[in-house]
Amino acid sequence: MANPWILDRKSKMHIKDKLAEAERTKRHVFSFEFFPPKTEQGVINLYDRMYNMHDFGPAFIDVTWGAGGSRSQITCEIVHKAQTFFGLETCMHLTCTDMPSSKIDEALEAAHTAGCTNILALRGDPPREEEKWQAVEGGFRYARDLVKYIKQRYGNWFDIGVAGYPEGLEDNQDQDLLMEHLKEKIDAGGTFIVTQMFYDADNFLLWVDKVRAAGINVPIVPGIMPIQTWDSFKRRVGHMNVHVPQKIINGLEPIRNDDAQVQEVGKDLIAEMCQKILDSGKIFALHFYTMNLAKSTRLVLEELGLVPKDGTPSNRALPWRQSLGLNRREEDVRPIFWKNRNKSYVARTQDWDEFPNGRWGDSRSPAFGELDAYDVGLKGTNEQNIKLWGKPETLRDVANLFIRFLEGKLKSLPWSESPITSEALAIQSELVDLNRRGFLTITSQPSVNGVKSNHPIHGWGPQGGYVYQKAYVELLVSPQLIEELIGRIEKNPNITYYAVTQDNHLRTNAPTDGPNAITWGVFPGKEIVQPTIVETVSFLAWKDEAFKLGTDWAKCHSAMSPSRHLIDSIMDTWYLINIVDNDFHQTLDIFKLFEGLEVKNMDEPASAETIMNGHQPDARPPVNGEHKAAVNGSSNKDLN
Repeated sequence: MANPWILDRKSKMHIKDKLAEAERTKRHVFSFEFFPPKTEQGVINLYDRMYNMHDFGPAFIDVTWGAGGSRSQITCEIVHKAQTFFGLETCMHLTCTDMPSSKIDEALEAAHTAGCTNILALRGDPPREEEKWQAVEGGFRYARDLVKYIKQRYGNWFDIGVAGYPEGLEDNQDQDLLMEHLKEKIDAGGTFIVTQMFYDADNFLLWVDKVRAAGINVPIVPGIMPIQTWDSFKRRVGHMNVHVPQKIINGLEPIRNDDAQVQEVGKDLIAEMCQKILDSGKIFALHFYTMNLAKSTRLVLEELGLVPKDGTPSNRALPWRQSLGLNRREEDVRPIFWKNRNKSYVARTQDWDEFPNGRWGDSRSPAFGELDAYDVGLKGTNEQNIKLWGKPETLRDVANLFIRFLEGKLKSLPWSESPITSEALAIQSELVDLNRRGFLTITSQPSVNGVKSNHPIHGWGPQGGYVYQKAYVELLVSPQLIEELIGRIEKNPNITYYAVTQDNHLRTNAPTDGPNAITWGVFPGKEIVQPTIVETVSFLAWKDEAFKLGTDWAKCHSAMSPSRHLIDSIMDTWYLINIVDNDFHQTLDIFKLFEGLEVKNMDEPASAETIMNGHQPDARPPVNGEHKAAVNGSSNKDLN
């Protein structure tokens, strides 16, 4: 008997054909989006996650593509393995912004070689420069141009999907113009539409009617973002600037500190939204932005009745998963040596990273690198950011921005898209004092010694548990003071640190490159959960993102402006340092490290060399015990 949970796989079946079959049979289907993790181990564990989610029965998956092809090699590798080894029908994202046609050709050939027959053609985000962006020579300016190019080069080999925007774009809120652009992409050869994420089902269904009225009749697949935690929900809503119905806010806000409840209630809310869409009779497929996590997506699918709740695996035509690689779709023989694989670790830890509260997460998780994978750089236009943060010309100006943020008078900073949290109130005065003296604080937390998991500020996880955390502070430090600060740190046996410059001059006293848990919880019937860690590979991966955010901020200003010079100077010469007090019984020792230290010349204009105490980017003081990059310099290749 055919498996009712998935469509039968056919040799070289395009997504448009799967969607047409779903509509013809009135059988609802779904698909998953994955992104390339930032670390090698994260990629390996993503394969395990994909392997297990295969049993949910997706009609297809897609794999994202970084701006300008920044993650193109890993994207192509994941597409190849998903097709060839996991038997997952795969759609590869392809953006054309800042991409010459030669790089587009390489990507298309890699997809073809992997047996991939589906492309999601996107414009992507242009580089952040004040000057008006122009397409690279030999490149493309709009997604419709990319669609035309793919059709010209490959004919009907690739089925081509395009993006739809029911709530507009950050740089274009003209719905009539966006509809014209959508029609142009379809007329150029697009055969299905995948939308941006949204939470307003009514608005989406009205948009579907407008699409049909415009003469666009290809299948539409709505983009669904499951709710993992309150913080991640708010972050993504803020970044995408989507409207959230009050019912969803009312359902989640009272339980915002209980991740398990947020996930459970979020499941119900998202399932209700999806059911309304499916009941309309206009839509027959759902596309889930999984964020490389399984549980929240599975819960929604179970609630909708689209996967069996008893955990019964999908029926397979063969004892092993059939390859969909090029020239291997009809393969029906495989040596027994590869019949089994070691799945005990995956089964034991399948839900271990479903509560990614911490700024870090574990680099070994396939969910690590979420922000980088979706190219969530600095939000807003240059003009918006200048209006928000002004035009700082001295270090004092920059420090005052951080102080205003800490005092709740500024809604965001380049390194924080959300306002300051109530947790920071316990150490607010210490943080304000640090910034007043020229230490630019990015992230921090006080120590917590066994408060209940339902604590209104520090609580997280299931009911009946207790949570702990170590005092932590992450900040940008001037080269004037780095030697003295590190010297003090290394005299305290309870304190560990990582300090790094933009060009990978790394210093640390961490005893190993392994993880150091700085948040953990103890819950009834569960092993100790350690959702937030610090480790070498994570820190270096975050370092790239942190300095990029600062560089993005600098590029909001013209190249010859004092503000550009000032911010670039900080990014070029200062250290990013994180400090952990491993004695979680107290908080204030971590701030005693800074007593008596203050950056000189904070009020000097940005052009004055004295702001850096005379140090140019190539004249940093000698560093004792320095090791570049991570683990003997091996991670530059892995992390870039």
